[in-house]
Amino acid sequence: MVDITDIRAITADLPRSYEVLVRDQIKFRVGQLVYLAVAPDEQTIGIAFPREEREAALAAEPDKFFPPRPSDERFRWIQVRLAALDHDELRELILDAWSMCVPKKVRREYLGTDQ
Repeated sequence: MVDITDIRAITADLPRSYEVLVRDQIKFRVGQLVYLAVAPDEQTIGIAFPREEREAALAAEPDKFFPPRPSDERFRWIQVRLAALDHDELRELILDAWSMCVPKKVRREYLGTDQ
């Protein structure tokens, strides 16, 4: 199982990413955009996720993913149970979420790709 230590290790070297504490909740941002929020009990995270892929992810892996609260459904967001993730899956989710928030040039330079 992964935890907040793993999240911090993955996000530590992401360009323009920083951690904040908002009303006792740990969040990771690029500028003012939140791309990852850790639940107060640190058992789940909310993470930026393509809205058009959300329903498929929820249907395919209901033990891993669950929908955001109704007020957040309009955003590109999904909830994830940390106990259902291994380190590689967590890293992939975080990199994808971070990539949604940074300029394409920053993403290309960090990932070393033409994406």
